[in-house]
Amino acid sequence: MDEIRIENLEVYAGHGVFEEENAAGQPFFVNVVLYMDTREAGLQDNLTLSTHYGEVSQFINRYLKEHTFHLIEAAAEHIAEQILLHFPLVHALDLEIKKPRAPIGLPFGSVSVKISRGWKKAYLGIGSNLGDKRKFVEEAIEKIKKNPEIRKVRTSELIVTEPYGGVKQDVFLNGAIELETLYFPEELLHFLQFVEKEAGRERKIHWGPRTLDLDILFYEKFVSDESVLTVPHPDMQNREFVLKPLAELCPYYVHPVLLKSVRQLLEELQEKSSVQKNADV
Repeated sequence: MDEIRIENLEVYAGHGVFEEENAAGQPFFVNVVLYMDTREAGLQDNLTLSTHYGEVSQFINRYLKEHTFHLIEAAAEHIAEQILLHFPLVHALDLEIKKPRAPIGLPFGSVSVKISRGWKKAYLGIGSNLGDKRKFVEEAIEKIKKNPEIRKVRTSELIVTEPYGGVKQDVFLNGAIELETLYFPEELLHFLQFVEKEAGRERKIHWGPRTLDLDILFYEKFVSDESVLTVPHPDMQNREFVLKPLAELCPYYVHPVLLKSVRQLLEELQEKSSVQKNADV
């Protein structure tokens, strides 16, 4: 990924734990590395295909003057998010805020906070087998699209599938979703659970019927086996209703644990099912 750098941008603003820091203000220095593709802008010598570093600098200056934070950690977090939301060509960034007049009471150069933030690609499974299934699924997709922390949403074809897990229930309507998000994995999970709750989701029977089911299948190369958040989805390799729509969106995406592509996992599962059916005949 290419880089645009802004170094030691000086901003006079009021941020600090002490009231006098906010009232009187003090200088802050900001370093930013913007990660984006500058190839077309460079080839065509066209600023509209790039991100204007002057506009980014003015944006940072204005935002830090118009908002007050006790912690430079908070200032860094909020300005990083706002840059990513307001400059769509920026895929990720490194941001450092220096505070040379921090109230330490000892000789020092400066204190600073440095963070890295960016858009992360994730894949979700979506399904419903209660009530108006298509309505539940379509409304959930719209809520996901309207969330400002999420962009570039793509959806697979919705397919009708038999229930999984041995619980007698109606057939499912299943699909997959591709998106980019500023949420960390746990934050994305909380948002999806909120969408499920709004759809009347109740967690009474394991693998039971539900108005809406939203699962994080992949989140970049993130791996977690915690009980509250297991990513990649732990049983996706055995679920055709997950792999089939997922393969429509990302057939060559490699499972970070099994080290096989989605297409490979689907083909292996279909072959295994075919062998089992022949054995049962």
